[in-house]
Amino acid sequence: MFKPLSIFLGWRYVSSRHGDGFSAFISASSTIGIALGVTVLIVVLSAMNGFERELSQKLLSIVPHVELVSVNEPIKDWRKSIKKVQTEPNVIAAAPVITMTGMLQHGLKLKAIEIRGVDALLEMQVSSIDDYIIAGKWQSLMTKASDENSIIIGSGVAKKLSVKLGDKIQLLLPPPQAQGAEDIKKIFSAPITRQVEVVGIFKFGGTIDETLAYIPLYLASDVMGYKANETQSIRLKVTDVFSAPKVARQVLSHFDHYVYPNNWTRSQGHLFNDIQLVRMVMFIVLVLVIAVASFNIVSTLIMAVNEKQGDIAILKTMGASSKTIMLTFIVQGLVNGVVGSLLGAMCGVYLALNLTSIISTVEQFMGITFLSGDVYFINYLPSVLHASDVYATFTTALIMSLLATIYPAWRATKIEPAQVLGQL
Repeated sequence: MFKPLSIFLGWRYVSSRHGDGFSAFISASSTIGIALGVTVLIVVLSAMNGFERELSQKLLSIVPHVELVSVNEPIKDWRKSIKKVQTEPNVIAAAPVITMTGMLQHGLKLKAIEIRGVDALLEMQVSSIDDYIIAGKWQSLMTKASDENSIIIGSGVAKKLSVKLGDKIQLLLPPPQAQGAEDIKKIFSAPITRQVEVVGIFKFGGTIDETLAYIPLYLASDVMGYKANETQSIRLKVTDVFSAPKVARQVLSHFDHYVYPNNWTRSQGHLFNDIQLVRMVMFIVLVLVIAVASFNIVSTLIMAVNEKQGDIAILKTMGASSKTIMLTFIVQGLVNGVVGSLLGAMCGVYLALNLTSIISTVEQFMGITFLSGDVYFINYLPSVLHASDVYATFTTALIMSLLATIYPAWRATKIEPAQVLGQL
């Protein structure tokens, strides 16, 4: 079978290398270093992909993708406005919402929260909050009673106030914003109070459980002084959360009310930016680790060239070209890069596919929790493996290994046969 001379010689030098000797140790360390760098880089990129998935699928499942907030006057006839915005191709659903900041009081305990007045039926189309109800039912907000108001609170709020399902608490809300000097007294007026019954408790994770509560839209409208068909904002659920700013601009261009377009990147965008920043920093750091391991090949090849000076001189006297000599040592050095990259890729893929279960086992064994559900919106380490990350990491390691072989291989072509053979 035909085999190029450079590949034949390079592979023979690799296969005949003995396990003892300093050069063999340096060669093995470079291979292991490349494998470790590739493995860790694939695992880290998969973890960042997992956090992005959880951000888009879980956190943004209850955080408004796009919100059209009225500026001066409430939005008139929100049902008509919702039908209009739903004609946009990138809008999945829309729902009215009235957002207020207030306090909940139970006995002597107080808790400041963000309160959202929602239409319970339409809210289920733009939010998956009903999936996180651990006590009561989300549909309880749909029941309208003149003498009974309802509220759904987070588990953190319930713990802070020491309340459970069916308890009645006081809702304290500031009066509607005064308009004009004649209403200056309203600024210093007492807060609006409503007695509400806890009809549901949700547990989502993170600070949301301690800062969010839902009340019926009619109750929020009554507090704000709105009419039955008026709302403060319209919330949109879009097809692609990462194109939310673009969708907001498209919807705004056809909206016939003076509103401020808000989107999730303003309230939760720091999480996405943090993920991207960590991804970039870790990629750079681990690529440098791979580079350091790859350039150990330089030491290996320089020692190999010194050991094989006689072989090089004989090959040159037999007519071997400088190209053949150079490719021989490139092949010899590239074997380390290929073996290290393949081992690293296989280990990285295996760890990335099983990262969540591995970390869970470590947590159980050590009795610690790396991600607390009370602080973060997830309590496990997610992982999503993308083939493109594996290809990019593998290719980067191979390119660095190839670059590391060029200089030692070039030095091999500069050996003078007469000088070397004269010393033998």
